[in-house]
Amino acid sequence: MRVDVTAKNSEEDDRRTRITVLVALAANLLIAVAKAVGGLIAASPALLSEAAHSVADSLNEVFLLAALRRSRRPADQRHPFGYGKERFFWSLLAAVGIFVMGGCFSFFQAFEALTSGGQEESRSGYVAGLVVLGVALVAEGSSLARAVHQVRAQPGDGIGSDPALRTVLAEDGTAVIGVLLAAGGMVLHMVTGRIEWEAAASFCIGLLLVYVAYRLGRSARAQLIGEAGDPELHRGIRELLAAQPEIDCVAALHTMQLGTDSTLVAARVDLAPGIESERLELVLERIKRAVRERWPEADQVFLDVVNAPKPVGER
Repeated sequence: MRVDVTAKNSEEDDRRTRITVLVALAANLLIAVAKAVGGLIAASPALLSEAAHSVADSLNEVFLLAALRRSRRPADQRHPFGYGKERFFWSLLAAVGIFVMGGCFSFFQAFEALTSGGQEESRSGYVAGLVVLGVALVAEGSSLARAVHQVRAQPGDGIGSDPALRTVLAEDGTAVIGVLLAAGGMVLHMVTGRIEWEAAASFCIGLLLVYVAYRLGRSARAQLIGEAGDPELHRGIRELLAAQPEIDCVAALHTMQLGTDSTLVAARVDLAPGIESERLELVLERIKRAVRERWPEADQVFLDVVNAPKPVGER
């Protein structure tokens, strides 16, 4: 019953995350078009950098929607542990997209502005560009507010458990900062007549995007190559195993995150003397069932019986 309730909660979390991603996608698509048009009219490198940023975010949200759908496929013969790591893979692609499409294009715009030494095409064009950025700030801020609201609604460290939600939150937060940087560069360009301010704004936007891409990519990489489960989960399972009367000691315990709500648990245990072979399978099944009932996310539990005179603490 508890596993069923947890599955329903997980599906509900996915539904809310999907809505959050769709809201961000709709906002970014509209903003990308507005920024691109405004940037071309005003010949503003900072505004064009922000347009590339929004295009990258839109593509990444498509990746995240694919991750939400594909990660829920049931386990099969080729993937007996399910497809939970699809989320980590698509989040890694999103990080690469932020770096290539957003960061690199922003650096290019900064270099182009410095080497061209151009001036704004028209003051009215820059005013229109600033209006576009104002609208973008409202839209990005609304999307960010929804993502923050969903994170706060989740128990515990919710932002760390869902790479899709974490990516949306990082993108929206970065977008708000990027809009402010672009607006600052455009205003200073208008006041001083020096395009170096916009070049600096584009460069800062590029640095910001590269940093965010690095953080998201590092997290996705750690989960793809087999990151251990939550330390509290590891500690709790070890304590539960050690408390079983049939277990003399826990020789080793390993955990690995298979998905946002799936964790593999593998333990080597030394059983107490006197357990008959006929009872062994029943005892191990009861212990595994106790682990799964207490921690439904630990849905893959394996126990290996060994002879271990003393426990070795490893994970």
